[in-house]
Amino acid sequence: MRAKPEYRDRDGTEVAILDSLADRAEEGMTVFELRTRVDVDIDALEDALASLKDDGLIDASEDGQRTVIVPDDDVVGQPERDDGGGVVEAIRRHLPF
Repeated sequence: MRAKPEYRDRDGTEVAILDSLADRAEEGMTVFELRTRVDVDIDALEDALASLKDDGLIDASEDGQRTVIVPDDDVVGQPERDDGGGVVEAIRRHLPF
């Protein structure tokens, strides 16, 4: 899943964060998880997170012993469709039924 188009004109790091969070919108991600998905140093990541938080596009909350970051509901786009139908559909297309 990806962030909605209206949020794609932001800084590249911010867009990468929003896309990563959109993939896991329900459970959210920690800063360490985001670092594995967004290829920037920790300072750039923190700056981007601060900007997104200031603009109300993400929220951070305590989940036990860790801080979890989730995207605002308005940021998350529709799930990407696989128009090919997946593996099963591909097999069906090639079998003589």
